Amino acid sequence: MSPRRNRPKGAGSPGRSAEDDSSGRYGGWQSAESWRGEDWSVRHVAGASAQGKSYRCPGCDQLIPDGVPHVVAWPAHSGVDERRHWHKACWNAKDRRTTRVQRSRNAPRF
Repeated sequence: MSPRRNRPKGAGSPGRSAEDDSSGRYGGWQSAESWRGEDWSVRHVAGASAQGKSYRCPGCDQLIPDGVPHVVAWPAHSGVDERRHWHKACWNAKDRRTTRVQRSRNAPRF
């Protein structure tokens, strides 16, 4: 039995390069969606990439614990300052949610 190859055959073999990888360094995949008349960039984040970080979902105003797979969305025309981390279910239900989220008096507004 021959040993397993760790490298593809041939140096010029067609394959995926770092530039072709739309998943970026956070895992998952990136796509473009339209919502409320705007184009949005949407990236699905794997749970392993979110270790040690927690975020507040703008859809339900609950914390997304570290290590949980979720979605990062931002308007296509803006930069990284407009990124928001959503639960996958909240992002999928964004059109069915009300425009106002009821918060308690002491809850932070993100």
